[in-house]
Amino acid sequence: MIERNYTTSSESISVTATSSGASGNVLYTCPANHDATIDYLGVSNSANSSQKITVEFYHADDTSYRTLSANHTVAGHSTYHLINANRFHLHAGDKIICSKDSGTFDAAISVRQFYNPSR
Repeated sequence: MIERNYTTSSESISVTATSSGASGNVLYTCPANHDATIDYLGVSNSANSSQKITVEFYHADDTSYRTLSANHTVAGHSTYHLINANRFHLHAGDKIICSKDSGTFDAAISVRQFYNPSR
């Protein structure tokens, strides 16, 4: 197995968008000339009541949006882990996008970024 050098990045946002796709909040964009592996992706609901969250993947190669989780109900004062033990891979220009129906959500992501000059 060949070891590849990588850097890490962790990002977080407060989700304010109530529409998905291009109108959603961008949590992470894979940099030019890089591939990325998501090690963790989660959202937390700090409101008292249950709220719904949508998380999407923007695929730069064909400029399409793909749903990772649609209108998932998260109980008040709790967290929803989309990716933790499993992995998801991104390429240059790919994005993770979040939107909500209402309430107060924060989203966090942790990735490993690999330099790839062919991207």
